[in-house]
Amino acid sequence: MSQEERRKMIVRAVLPLVVEHGAAVTTAQIARAAGIGEGTIFRAFTDKNELIDACLHEALRPDDVIEVIAEIPFDRPLVDRLTEAADALSAHLQRMGAMAAALQASGRTPERKPEDRHRFDRHRSFTAMRDALAELFEPERDRLRLPANQLGGVFLSLLLSRARDDQDGPTTADLVDVFLNGAVTPS
Repeated sequence: MSQEERRKMIVRAVLPLVVEHGAAVTTAQIARAAGIGEGTIFRAFTDKNELIDACLHEALRPDDVIEVIAEIPFDRPLVDRLTEAADALSAHLQRMGAMAAALQASGRTPERKPEDRHRFDRHRSFTAMRDALAELFEPERDRLRLPANQLGGVFLSLLLSRARDDQDGPTTADLVDVFLNGAVTPS
């Protein structure tokens, strides 16, 4: 296994632990979760902080959710496609929030280093998610009121603005319905 493959394997195995324990996760827990010896951690990462940073960057990357959205079949009704995409995006956003909350609760705030800018670019991430959503509108392209990429952006913004802890807020189905049909019942 190459050094990069080993690093990815460790990060994937450790992500749930960082969400649970934040920076308080121990190297023994990390080694058990990854199925490796503690010394292997430090051959792949200079220290635990570097590993935690790698976990944070992995949690922020939208690649997995974009893959899930890309697999949504176009032969399903638009309402179903958007609902499935919204559920996938909501799960991604919850994972990001859980990771940030766990790190903050354990007293660790991510360092903002200039060299990390290329690892997570918020604009690039938003654009990639917007473009993935825009693809879902393709079968209806002749009936759209706005270009698909604009609709993808509006829909993504709607999902991002949703309050995380709002128990009384709209369901995913409600959001999709209002997005597709408007807020006012036709008279």
